[in-house]
Parts: sequence; C-alpha cells; structure tokens
Amino acid sequence: MIDIENGDPVILTKALISCRSVTPENDGAIEQLAHWLKEVGFKCEILNFKDDGTDDILNLWARIGNEQGPALCFAGHTDVVPEGDEKSWSSAPFEANEINGKIIGRGATDMKGAIASFVSATKKFLDEKENFAGSISFIITGDEEGIAINGTKKLLNWMKGKNISFDDCIVGEPTNPKKLGEMIKIGRRGSVNGALTVTGEQGHVAYPHFAKNPIPILLDILNDLTSDELDQGNEHFQPSNLEITSIDVGNKATNVIPNSASANFNIRYNDNFNKETIESEIKRRLKNFENRFSLELDHSGESFLTKPGKLVNDLSEIIFDKTGITPDLSTSGGTSDARFIKNYGNVVEFGLISETMHQIDESVDVKDIENLTDIYYKVLTKYF
Repeated sequence: MIDIENGDPVILTKALISCRSVTPENDGAIEQLAHWLKEVGFKCEILNFKDDGTDDILNLWARIGNEQGPALCFAGHTDVVPEGDEKSWSSAPFEANEINGKIIGRGATDMKGAIASFVSATKKFLDEKENFAGSISFIITGDEEGIAINGTKKLLNWMKGKNISFDDCIVGEPTNPKKLGEMIKIGRRGSVNGALTVTGEQGHVAYPHFAKNPIPILLDILNDLTSDELDQGNEHFQPSNLEITSIDVGNKATNVIPNSASANFNIRYNDNFNKETIESEIKRRLKNFENRFSLELDHSGESFLTKPGKLVNDLSEIIFDKTGITPDLSTSGGTSDARFIKNYGNVVEFGLISETMHQIDESVDVKDIENLTDIYYKVLTKYF
C-alpha cells in the first residue's frame, strides 16, 4: 500500500491498476483508496455487502466537510473486467507500464484513471482550502462490472438509512469517444430484458398432425413485437429500440418437431417510457397471442435525465476552458451505476476516453489523466 504523498494522479492510477480487482475480486483496491482519503482527512467506511447466491463485495463510502452547505459526490468503481488472453497484451495488464506517454493496464480508462483523478483533484483542493462550506463524498463500489447487486445500490440504501445525502454527483465513467472533453452523459436509457417461450408438442416431421410446432407461433409473435417503432426519440434521447438477441429450440435432430421454442430480446428505452409503460407496450403488442406463450421481464434500470442546470453548465464551461471543446450532452450508450444514483441527487457522468475500455491493451494518455484531474479540481473550486 502506497501513501498519497503529493497526490500525483499518474502514480495513483498505476497503483490502482496494480490491484488485480477483476470483478468480484478486490485485491486491495478499496483499501488503497480508503488509505489515501484518510490521509487527506476523510472519514471512511469500508462496507461488505452480501446476498444469497452472490459474492461478497467491498464498497467504500467516504466524506469530508459538514452538512452546512452544498454536497458534491464523486462515484465510481474499482472492479474491472477480465483481462482476456494476457499473452496478447503488449504489456502485462496489471503492471501499469508507461509506454510512449500511455499507461497500459486493465482499468486504465474504465475507470481507475478517473478515480485517481478524483483523489488527486480533491487533495489539491483541500491543500488550498482546508475549511469550506459543504461536503465532498465518495461512493466507490467493487461490483459495477458484475451483477451490481451488492454495490452502489446497497451502498445508497445504507446511506439513506443513516440520513446521509448529497446534492450533486459526478460519475467517472469513460464518456468521451475519441478526445477528452467531447461528451458529458446527462442521462441514460432504461433497459429491460424479455424471455419468450412457446410450448408445443413434439413429434415426427413426417406426421405433423400428431404434433404442434411452436416455431411458427413464435415467429408470428416476434413479428408483432418488432413490426412498429417504439418512438422517434426526443430532444435529449435517441429513439427507443427493441432487438431480438436469441432464438432457440434446443433441437439437434432434423426429423423432430421440437417441444418448445424460445426467444430473448432487449429494449433500450428513452424517457418516453418508464418501467410500467414499457411493460404495457410489450403486452399490448402481444395481445393477439394471449395464453399461447410465457413471458418473463427483467429490468436493469429505468431511463433518466439530468436536465441542464448549474452542475451541467459549470462542467461544460470548465471542459471548454480546458480543452477548447464544447461537450455533447448525451444520453447514449448502455447502463451505469448512475441509474441508481439518480434517485438520490443530480448525476452526470464525465471521465476519460472510452475507445480502449474492455479491450486488450486498454490504455490512457498520461496527459488526459492530468487534464481530467484539473477539470475535477476546477469543478470543486467553482462548486464551493
């Protein structure tokens, strides 16, 4: 475990990458982060959440300041996806080697570099302004890349039970496609997975009158499900989309009509829908097939939007001053832990460049880490 010393974000990034925290493993990442924050005066609590049939997950809540004034939160995750074939990497994925101005390592951009920038920016702010009105907090999980059961969601519930709150939150997800400053995420689409099953009667293909083939029924159902667009989008969101992700009958024989046929689909929906209305729309589209199928729906998060206001406007201005780029205010992409945070305060996402996340040779420019640190620092100075 290394000390924070001068708070160099590059050194901190390398230290976090060196923790082999492939979800759900932690390998000291949460403890290292808590150690740094304690060094600069934060009150820290490492929380172990568990649930039946799942791995225990370490999470970190940390806060400095007081309740008299605005409360800003930084949020993120220290867990990373598996490294894949380690031999395919140009540099060992957990050694955090610096090559040609880039740090190579799993989690460099998603999102250990941003967490290091959070810490470095906060240290610099506190070194210059020891007493300030308000509070700074950290919500860090080890379960974002996993099943997201024992992470941010439970940490937020724990905070609610202790009457701990915040006003605004910045999540350090890698939001920028190609250049630092291109994109702030101000919302996310909702996501629901559907599993359809049609049960028929198995039989010989030469004697179809003795069987009941479920496949034509399933195809008709899928046609009704997908024939019309869900919506045309709106000012802040692209159109909602429904995608069939699998069709399966589990049949290895060529002369057998299968007993059942199933299909999976996913809908990414904008704020024209919520959990109840998207379910109603699905069922409306399937009304012609009542009692001919079974349907299971699993929601991973609803759509949300943080409307442009002080937090979004200040961050945009700071990014432009630093990079010369006016960031796109986007709601594109998949889900993140912001879907849980949005129920507790205003939330935006801004971090590093997403181009290499989850890839072999994931990497981050040293200069981008330094510039991101400066952006977060200026957010703190303007916020307080």
